[in-house]
Amino acid sequence: MIRGAGVVVKRAYRYRFYPTVEQADQLNRTFGCVRKVYNLALQARTRAWSVDGQLTLAKMDAPLAIAWARPLPAEPSTVTVSRDSVGRWHVAILVEDPGVQPLPPQATAVGVDAGITSLLTLSTGEKITNPRHERVDRRKLASAQRNLSRKTKGSANRAKARLTVARIHARIADRRRDHLHKLSTRLVRENQTVVIEDLSVRNMLRNHRLARAISDAAWSELRHMLEYKAAWYGRTVIASDRWHPSTKTCSACGRINTTMTLAMRVWTCPGCGSEHDRDVNAANNILAAGLTER
Repeated sequence: MIRGAGVVVKRAYRYRFYPTVEQADQLNRTFGCVRKVYNLALQARTRAWSVDGQLTLAKMDAPLAIAWARPLPAEPSTVTVSRDSVGRWHVAILVEDPGVQPLPPQATAVGVDAGITSLLTLSTGEKITNPRHERVDRRKLASAQRNLSRKTKGSANRAKARLTVARIHARIADRRRDHLHKLSTRLVRENQTVVIEDLSVRNMLRNHRLARAISDAAWSELRHMLEYKAAWYGRTVIASDRWHPSTKTCSACGRINTTMTLAMRVWTCPGCGSEHDRDVNAANNILAAGLTER
């Protein structure tokens, strides 16, 4: 198949890198200087606002030379070096990639219902298991946090205990991100249109009984991945109205079941007699609503 010119997208390549001891020392000193300059600039801006009633912005650019062996689609516009809480070094390279090719068109559209028991339920009837990455390591994390709380502040043992906690958090985040990338790529590749629910995750997190599970599911991160990958590859992501009663509405006849409770996983429509799986029915309604709103 012959493809035309690709679209130009901003793309970040992020890699682990392993500086020498001398390089790590120099980078750590640079980070210290950056923090110092940032704090001084923040004080100056605060003072300028309180005294003059205005803000003065200044931009400081420091050249950074990095020899890079891997091929890139274009010259980098920015190169950012970072170190995470576990002490791992990363380099992020931002380029404008002119060669991203749209995927071959598909005739399929899918509705997606986000959940906790199943991470996603698709309008096709497929249920994608929630890996619950945080819950898998919850005992290790709780044990490490208790150990940290017992250490004396400022001691070497506390620093070691803090690093143990940070490593567990990093492992959870890495696994979650990897799973969401694979899942979002699959949905974008297989479907021309993906319809999701416009969830207000921030408000949902106020439910303290479910906040931990909602955070672990990372629905907002998945939506972000779906949207930018769809933009890259010529797909469409539609966010349907969050107030649409997708769970209680019969996807066969449209009747709303006002007697439905949270405990009902399978229900029968009192109007047409259709039997529904709660989540699959919701996914079908989300798909229909999204295509109507399009």
